[in-house]
Amino acid sequence: MASNRKNSKNQPLRLQDPHLSREKTKYDNPLPSREFVLEILEKNGVPMHAEELAAVFPIYDHELDLFERRLRAMERAGQILINRKGEICVAQKLDLIPCRISGHRDGYGFAVREDGEGDDIYLSEREMHKVMHGDRVMVRPAGTDRRGRPEGRIADVIERATTRLIARIYNERGVWFAVAEDRRVRQEMLVEAGGDGGAKHGQVVMVDIVEYADAHRQAIVKVSEVLGDYADPGMEIEIALRKHDLPHIFSDEALAQAVATSQKVGKKDIKDRVDLRDLPLVTIDGETARDFDDAVYAEKSGKGFRLIVAIADVSHYVRPGDALDVDARTRSTSVYFPRRVIPMLPEELSNGICSLNPDVDRLCMVCDMQISARGKVKKYQFYPAVMRSQTRFTYTQVWQLLSEGGEHPRKPQLETLYALFQQLLAQRKKRGAVDFDTVETQMLFNEQGKIDKIVPVVRNDAHRLIEECMLAANVCSAEFILKHEHKCLFRVHEGPTPEKLENLRRFLNVSGLTLGGGDKPTTKDYAELADRVRERPDASMIQTMLLRSMQQAVYQPENLGHFGLSYEAYTHFTSPIRRYPDLLVHRTIKAILAGKKYKPGKWEAIGEHCSMAERRADDASRDVQSWLKTYFMRDKVGEVFTGKISAVAGFGIFVLLDGLYVEGMIHISELGKDYFHFHKDLQAIIGEKSGLRYQLGDAVTIKVMRADLETAQVDFALLDVGRKPVGGRDDGERGSRGHKGRRDNRRQGGNEPPQKAAAKPAAKPAVKLVEAVLPVASEAPAPAAKSSRSRHRGKGHAANKPAEVQTAPAQPVPAAKAVEAQPVVADTPAAKPPRAPRKPAAAKAPSNKPAPAQPAAAPQPAAQPANPPAEPAAAKPARRRKPAAAAVAANPAPASAAPANPAPTAPAAEGGAAPKPRSRRSPRR
Repeated sequence: MASNRKNSKNQPLRLQDPHLSREKTKYDNPLPSREFVLEILEKNGVPMHAEELAAVFPIYDHELDLFERRLRAMERAGQILINRKGEICVAQKLDLIPCRISGHRDGYGFAVREDGEGDDIYLSEREMHKVMHGDRVMVRPAGTDRRGRPEGRIADVIERATTRLIARIYNERGVWFAVAEDRRVRQEMLVEAGGDGGAKHGQVVMVDIVEYADAHRQAIVKVSEVLGDYADPGMEIEIALRKHDLPHIFSDEALAQAVATSQKVGKKDIKDRVDLRDLPLVTIDGETARDFDDAVYAEKSGKGFRLIVAIADVSHYVRPGDALDVDARTRSTSVYFPRRVIPMLPEELSNGICSLNPDVDRLCMVCDMQISARGKVKKYQFYPAVMRSQTRFTYTQVWQLLSEGGEHPRKPQLETLYALFQQLLAQRKKRGAVDFDTVETQMLFNEQGKIDKIVPVVRNDAHRLIEECMLAANVCSAEFILKHEHKCLFRVHEGPTPEKLENLRRFLNVSGLTLGGGDKPTTKDYAELADRVRERPDASMIQTMLLRSMQQAVYQPENLGHFGLSYEAYTHFTSPIRRYPDLLVHRTIKAILAGKKYKPGKWEAIGEHCSMAERRADDASRDVQSWLKTYFMRDKVGEVFTGKISAVAGFGIFVLLDGLYVEGMIHISELGKDYFHFHKDLQAIIGEKSGLRYQLGDAVTIKVMRADLETAQVDFALLDVGRKPVGGRDDGERGSRGHKGRRDNRRQGGNEPPQKAAAKPAAKPAVKLVEAVLPVASEAPAPAAKSSRSRHRGKGHAANKPAEVQTAPAQPVPAAKAVEAQPVVADTPAAKPPRAPRKPAAAKAPSNKPAPAQPAAAPQPAAQPANPPAEPAAAKPARRRKPAAAAVAANPAPASAAPANPAPTAPAAEGGAAPKPRSRRSPRR
């Protein structure tokens, strides 16, 4: 062993690489592996120049270019950093974190850690000036910002994600500059001299980046393509295609292959295929569909059914690695815009030889299923076939035949399909699949290409019939692939994360609801809750929260089931014309049938790319719809509509208009004069002082204020809302924790609770006495200045009439209550009214014990009335007062202490005359 160690030390350094065998499998003359390069750099302990590092291994002259390429790849991967001196540093030793930039439309951004550990790092607007959205960078942590988020500084840009941008070009005082359409890039870029490309001020252009921005300079660009004016028909789609980097131009090789593809099925094509041309297969699609992926047929088979789902055999025409396959993988999905489609395959295939058009021969892949009378798939088989569609139905036609009657040669077949659908639907409910009530919309356009109106798409049982047939075929394909232990892409939809589940449960608790299943709720728990709230007025709000708690479905080779549909395994098999994962599933099934293995490359990477392409297509479609809806609302500025709050954020609320299906925003500053705070668990914005609540699902009335085509945003102003203060209190009634409750507590005697109202026979004299000690304000205030308290005082106060004081015979009154009834006595701590003049301290009366008729603590008034009060008559029964006045002291004063004048008098100032009585109409302070 000692000799082996000695021999290893004598070997050249390159031969000591622990990953040498792996490198030999990839390269004829392997270079030092990345791991070994990092190991040597760390052992050296200090940064090294590339020449020094090359001499250590050694790297020969003819290998230098390849070695430098490896170092650059390591730099892009964030493993090393080359500093200003050209020295190679180990990134981990510099406390640098490899990240990807995520820009925000307000100018700041975040560095998303590539290792997935820890929170995203906040980048200020100044830091974002150095980079663009999507760039890969090395970030140095720099503490936390004022909101407690980790903050960082950009140390180096590893890789630029953007080389071209779609932008608007402007000319100001002879200087041309461009502003990106992607709001996540918030830099104004200078156009180099002569680089305007003949564009006009305000036009939409494509620019190439000549020089990137840094901390002290702006980016420099030149115009490569002029697209036209911003409001030109179809410009919104052109912008979305380039903004989201959607591939929309086929390569010359792919177009040539598509043109060369025969548009007829030949004899060689149908060899070794099952002939189904005599079977009455039919297609059922929307009115505007042009590519037909699937055809169906059902018949009775014993007590059950036989269901045949035939899917276009795209894999026969698009072979692995050819030009069509390369373009299809890059696109991964067709993108559907209003009035335009960006197909995954050229039209010669998508609308031609691959589409299951009626009355022509087409190649297909078939899932042939035997289904029990209860809707369970008993057995199935896959095989390639040739077919001829007998009829092209629309959903509307099928539903009219099934619901309204009528005659058609294929009606018996449709009735069999419908009977099968009812059994499949029963199994779906038994399985517990979630079925939310969502409204899809369709835009109807005028001749100018702009929206004429937006209408809801009516979803009937014909839609659901086809959906259940497709689900059955997709499940069978997943089981078939798993059974044969072949790798493929599964459609995976995982359950809610612990964080999302906790947020959902907090929201449901506030709504008085519970979700079953504990820490791991099942799909059935979700479905039961959705059914339970279906008839509630807030059902749409609850369904929205249920949807948001779920994760997004993705494509991946590891099967984790489909939570929403409640399947243990699920793939996409039924749409290979418009989805690349479906094409991969077809190739996999064919390989299994042939006893082979299909290896398209790294399944994980393909799944990530297909998932990204799906999200990219959705984002682009959403952008186009938002722009078109904004244009649609331009002539509705100033009009009033009703709607419901569709989303709540920290900066405001979004409202979806009834009947128009257009969403706009109300900024938080427009909600009212208050400090509003976003409560995530309630999905509401609540006023700090007023308690006004704006919650998801609330009905509101708005006025359209602005439709901004630049940002594709519609702004609303709030006119009316179903406002619900916290705890259900009225707007002006804030409870004992509000200002009103605290003021009334002070009048009752500091922090002591107010006396119970049951022992207070006559409330009005006491109320007037309390008012009389307050300073006089305006004699005739404006009506708007009236305190909200007047709504709770009873009719006598609302009419602003002077109170008729009814006197009673002098009876022994407890000292504390005598003080409440006579606010002129200011020396008892329990009855100190606001702004009353202090008098010399006197003996304090016990608060709960009865006192003699002439309490010792009551001083004589400084000035007696000119006419002493007459002997009072028998007391009238006290008029019942409203409970809202209970916060004000309401015990009647004894005859010896309270004058019998109709209007109460104010307390005399110490050593002086009594001030004038305060006007009833003066507002309280």
